Amino acid sequence: MANALDVRSHASAPLSWFRTNWGLLAAIAALVIVLLLPTPERLPVAGHRMLAILAFAVIVWMTEAIDYAVSAFVIAALIAFLIGLAPNVANPKVLLGTSGAMSLAFSGFTTTGLVLVMSALFLAAAMTQTGLDKRIALTILSRVGTGTRSVVIGTILVGFVIAFMVPSTTARVACLVPITLGIISAFGADKRGAFASMLMIVTVQTASIWNVGIKTAAAQNMIAIGFIEKAFNQTITWGEWLMAAAPFGILMSIALYFVMTRMMPPEIEQAPGGIEGIRKSLASLGPMKAAEKKLLAISLTLIAFWATEGILHKFDTSSTTVVAVALMFMPGIGILTWKEAQPKIPWGTVLLFGIGISLGTALLQTKGATWLADIVVAEFGLKNATALFILGVMTLFLVVIHLGFASATALASAMIPIVIAVLKGVATPGINVIGMTMLLQFVVSFGFILVVNAPQNMVAYGTETFTARDFVRTGLVLTLIAIALVMLLGATYWRWLGYV
Repeated sequence: MANALDVRSHASAPLSWFRTNWGLLAAIAALVIVLLLPTPERLPVAGHRMLAILAFAVIVWMTEAIDYAVSAFVIAALIAFLIGLAPNVANPKVLLGTSGAMSLAFSGFTTTGLVLVMSALFLAAAMTQTGLDKRIALTILSRVGTGTRSVVIGTILVGFVIAFMVPSTTARVACLVPITLGIISAFGADKRGAFASMLMIVTVQTASIWNVGIKTAAAQNMIAIGFIEKAFNQTITWGEWLMAAAPFGILMSIALYFVMTRMMPPEIEQAPGGIEGIRKSLASLGPMKAAEKKLLAISLTLIAFWATEGILHKFDTSSTTVVAVALMFMPGIGILTWKEAQPKIPWGTVLLFGIGISLGTALLQTKGATWLADIVVAEFGLKNATALFILGVMTLFLVVIHLGFASATALASAMIPIVIAVLKGVATPGINVIGMTMLLQFVVSFGFILVVNAPQNMVAYGTETFTARDFVRTGLVLTLIAIALVMLLGATYWRWLGYV
């Protein structure tokens, strides 16, 4: 009998491994199939191989078959050998070589966008370490009133303010979720009731909305900026981004309030003593510590430098942010030590960001993105289409493909180079390719529909205050509104700004 059980155990082990690693197997299969296909005309061998690597990366990222950080190493290895052993695009008579391909695989680590992302993560760590983020949130919430709808407005306002101060979406939501749970408790609401569900979804969707509205609020924005800088030798300042994107954030915040309060009306209207509970939590923090005051001063000064870039000075966003981080670590200022900061930094995100930029750069340099874009332009009839039609098609494409991605950073890495190539391939006069790319980058941040579409969604979902069904049904409405706003911006406001 024991022998029979052993045989079954050994037989089921391979099956279990295949079930667990089906995403990785599918990615490898896609890689091999694309490599075995004949290389099309006008597509260099290196470009053909990069499209195979892109297929591998997309499936790995969509299925989360392996950790994002691990996928970065695998993608770098594939670029090093598959592209290194392919003819050089500039001189097809010689191979690029693994050394040259390795430089291409890690080219993303030389971008100013990566510097900004790393600096932003250190700022987020400092906010968490000092508790300044929690103090700001509680201060705002303590002043909004005792009505449940007022608290919803306060929660949206907190998400907006914290997006300026904490340039990391997951860090923002990780800070706000405990505060939201405290509000629910202070109001004496059922953790699984409509009020609790609504408030937690508002918390996380506000973070996603202001990922669009503020350049430094999300890593995927830096991905897009990095590709724009490489492709056009131009950048978009913090203030220019805010001017272009803030109307979207404001209108979506208003829509969020009405969608959530109508679709998930709270079971309680007033909660006497509820705000008092928030004030008690604020009082328990005690007076502002010296480290909080220093960090607040540095953060406000930094935001001022961001906002006046290109107006009062020529210092770029990355450079001023690095100075701010350097000041935080300086002896005598003492906001944060390296030992305190290091465990709080998601180094995997940094690695994914750098390799993601490299993947897109390699796609562009090997002509893989251009060839793929030509097919998209031809198949969808975009060659001479109107700007709004192109915007609509590309928006729907990005929304649909985002359903399979758990990271907007990964999505931007894979898709923004193709977006740029597509827009370069159309012949419609008057299209501002940089502005259109930026507008479509907004769409990359739409993680409103599925819980698994963004890490911040998963953080909130872990509280068990709302169901995936509630998230989807409200998220679908928010996505439709967001698409309509993108089209409206493209047709009116952005044309006035000269972006489209």
